[in-house]
Amino acid sequence: MRARVFTLSLVACLYSFSLMAQEGADEGSDLFSVTSPVTLDFGENEDKDELYVPEEKKRKKKVFYGLKTKKRFTRKGIGEKTTFELFYVLKEFELPETFVRDVYWLDYRRQEIRKGGKIDPKFGAILHGPYKKMRNNQVLEEGIFYKGTKHGRWMTYDKNDLLLDKAKYYKGWPKESLVSYYDKSRKKMKEIIPIEYGEKEGYYYYFHNNGRKAVEGEFHWDEPVGDWVEYYATGRRKKVVRYSKDPHDDEYRPFTWKEWNRKGKLIYQKR
Repeated sequence: MRARVFTLSLVACLYSFSLMAQEGADEGSDLFSVTSPVTLDFGENEDKDELYVPEEKKRKKKVFYGLKTKKRFTRKGIGEKTTFELFYVLKEFELPETFVRDVYWLDYRRQEIRKGGKIDPKFGAILHGPYKKMRNNQVLEEGIFYKGTKHGRWMTYDKNDLLLDKAKYYKGWPKESLVSYYDKSRKKMKEIIPIEYGEKEGYYYYFHNNGRKAVEGEFHWDEPVGDWVEYYATGRRKKVVRYSKDPHDDEYRPFTWKEWNRKGKLIYQKR
């Protein structure tokens, strides 16, 4: 009897999620417009996501942003504490095009969603499309993935169905992030400054005019942390500057750890 009730509950959850995916796909939004530098903007109406399809065109099932997907779910816990994650994954393996830090994927071996790490196409699939986390038919978190990155509006709730957090992303980047370009047509990216809740948080990138990386590093709590790497326009490493891993370490002084010449020969290393 318990097994039958559990099965019916799971079917109800999957049906509800299918309706949510269909509704999300029918809503509309404009893509963000940019200047230099800019704050990522998702259009005037924040209550709509980007899974928009013109009314005269019928959306194909399990196709989001023009990419085919497969429906999947995970389950953890026992009884009333059982938590379901309902989502879609790409049929064909494809990583995001941006330099985002967090990429979400389904690990087939662990049967769980993982963030970051090395992704083997044989044992994993990239999340893409609507996502919903539930417990006892109550939504705990919901949002949309684009090629493994958080995209559009994401909402989290407590057990009393009260909104705990609301955030918006554009293909993995928080909406406050700043982007600048070399050209007026905004095709040659110059700099990406990750901004979250008013502070620098995440991976920073600066590019040469030829499109290669010039500088890359990570911010945490508005401070640079770990190793920051500079590159020549040829793509070779130029210098590594080491910062503290603790953003609140006021006594630490950053220093140049290694440096190379244009031919790739190591010319300095602090021992």
